[in-house]
Amino acid sequence: MSAETTEPETAAKPRKGLLIPLLLGVVLAVAGGGGGYWAVTSGPLSGGTAQADGHDAAGHDAAAADDGHGDTAAPMAPTDVAFVPLETLVISLGPGETARHLMFTAELEVDPAHAAEVTRLSPRVLDVLNGYLRVVAVDELSDPTSLARLRAQMLRRIQVVTGAGRVSDLLVTQFVVN
Repeated sequence: MSAETTEPETAAKPRKGLLIPLLLGVVLAVAGGGGGYWAVTSGPLSGGTAQADGHDAAGHDAAAADDGHGDTAAPMAPTDVAFVPLETLVISLGPGETARHLMFTAELEVDPAHAAEVTRLSPRVLDVLNGYLRVVAVDELSDPTSLARLRAQMLRRIQVVTGAGRVSDLLVTQFVVN
């Protein structure tokens, strides 16, 4: 008798039964991803973009004025703005002989209809800015990458003081720490 052993021929054959569900899963995943992208960018979840009839997804007039929240107003055209200059603030940042100072000058971008109101409120705006900038750490003021975050914080505080929809941007014209 021979000592040869016969192994069953159960070599690794690809099972055809697994290929179809795998391909179906890939196709459904791609279709779901594409549908989700469409829904978020231009479909029902797009966040109220204007449709062809001039209304947003909720049925409101897309050209309507600001509702007081400041988020739904159409952006102003570059020619429909006025700038309200703020006085230069000089803020002492450190105690003692090593005291450092911040020199800050800015202008507020406003709707021309509200320029007089915002100008009247500029002492309150300066007070809010002065109070905020005094508590910011010197290291944070010296970091060039933090200016964008500081600017956003200051703009939000200014918008609270002046009222919704009056100030659209804060333009920092001088920001010197010495």
